[in-house]
Amino acid sequence: MRFMRATKHTIRLATVAVALALSSPAAYAQQPSAAAMSAAKEIVKAMDATMLFNPLIPGVVEQAKNLFLQQNPNLVADLNEVAAKMRHDLAPRQEELSNEVARLYTTLFTEQELKEILAFYTAPTGKKMLAEQPKVLEGSMKFAQDWANKLSDEVIAKMRDEMKKRGHAL
Repeated sequence: MRFMRATKHTIRLATVAVALALSSPAAYAQQPSAAAMSAAKEIVKAMDATMLFNPLIPGVVEQAKNLFLQQNPNLVADLNEVAAKMRHDLAPRQEELSNEVARLYTTLFTEQELKEILAFYTAPTGKKMLAEQPKVLEGSMKFAQDWANKLSDEVIAKMRDEMKKRGHAL
């Protein structure tokens, strides 16, 4: 009897899960048009948006190699050869990452918006923005760090003063 109740409960839960999955917005998501996907891929290329992913394949291969080296350090020469071959063989898989980034763009922007974004990034001003963006980010991060340090000093001083007024010497 207990088994049958558990089975019915499991079936109900599975049915609810399937119904929720089928009714979710993701289930109705349409595939992007070929033109939208093409524009998105061009945006990814123009922005070099997958540059951050470049170390992934070599890193994964290196981790696996090191795992086996820990088990048997005598295999270093063979593992180095196998790792080099795997990095070469897996290099085309980098495109999977690029395609996924492009697909993500197609979920956030319409085809027309993608074309407009592409037009911007391929225009001289867009190219300049891409070239100068690392400097802006670096400068922004440095400013934010310096600003936060000064703010921290100010907060500590004010907090110390307030605590002193309450009879606490910090």
